Amino acid sequence: MKEDHEKQFTIIVNGRAKVVTERKLTYAQIVALAFDNPPTGENVAFTITYRKGEGNKPEGTLVEGETVKIKEGMIFNVTATNKS
Repeated sequence: MKEDHEKQFTIIVNGRAKVVTERKLTYAQIVALAFDNPPTGENVAFTITYRKGEGNKPEGTLVEGETVKIKEGMIFNVTATNKS
């Protein structure tokens, strides 16, 4: 039996609840959820940490180019940092 509505996951990004339908999110998608207008510039980088994740990797960090499997109630903290 196929469901005709997409599964939704409520995740917490920088203290705010966000609803997503993707089963996996990329680094860039999480940054976009965290900041309406993300800081930009050649020296700006983002640090993403997460908790309450899937199975064998319930917490960790995400770097540019990586994806993470989403689970209901996951918590993300995204910080803009200045590379020097």
